[in-house]
Amino acid sequence: MRTLSSVPRLAVLSLGLLFVASAGAAEEMQLVETINAYRSQVQPCADQSSEPLPPLAVESRLVLPAGDVDWRQALERSGYPMVSVSAISLSGPKDAQAAMTALQESFCQVVLDPQFVDIGVNRAGDDWRIVLARPLLEGRLGDWQTEGQRLLQLINTARAQARQCGDESFASTTPLTWNAALGSAAETHSRAMANGNFFSHRSSDGLTPSDRAELAGYSGQQIGENIAAGLDTARKVIDGWLASPSHCASLMNPQFSDLGAAYAVDPQSDAGIYWTAVFGTP
Repeated sequence: MRTLSSVPRLAVLSLGLLFVASAGAAEEMQLVETINAYRSQVQPCADQSSEPLPPLAVESRLVLPAGDVDWRQALERSGYPMVSVSAISLSGPKDAQAAMTALQESFCQVVLDPQFVDIGVNRAGDDWRIVLARPLLEGRLGDWQTEGQRLLQLINTARAQARQCGDESFASTTPLTWNAALGSAAETHSRAMANGNFFSHRSSDGLTPSDRAELAGYSGQQIGENIAAGLDTARKVIDGWLASPSHCASLMNPQFSDLGAAYAVDPQSDAGIYWTAVFGTP
């Protein structure tokens, strides 16, 4: 049986399944890792395809009681500065793999929602509680140019070190240079996502990253783009991208030499804040 009820900015979901229960707290962390691996790749869901997403951060305040327990009170007591939360209840999965199968089949839209940045998983016998949430924006940000330059600095720091991006190894490489046209393209797309309440490399008018770079006046042989949502500092954005194989590979690509980056905020949007970094090769 599956039930769904909701109030603004909070969703409660449950699914009953006939599985045999097994113990082991390690399964909770295994489920988090499996969810993050799932989010890191393009996934079909509800007749659409998701964008690759940075990993969710484990948040102890979101580890709420599983089973037939009122978790809302526990969330209130935890002190988590919630803006939006979805709580998924599963009854029956014997391990993390079985729980992940249930999530993919019935809750892919929640798991792949780019607004969520934190996760807590709890298990009691054959009952699971998976909580995904977005907190209040707490970072004190400068204007988009200032934060774009901050992203540039952090990306160049990352490029100065050899690193592993998933299965791909990258040597240290040369720093990127700020490009005003790419910065304009990044700001335009961040603003479009925030105001239009969507998360995609393709804008609502069908333009691609290359299209936007060209319209902004950048003539390049190669264009790349990373996007993020729900994260309120440049440091969190970079950490998320470095933990995501495809985003990390873009950051470390030695063929890129130019960068423009920006963020935009719209309190009425699901994620609140959206980031874009556009990479270019002249």
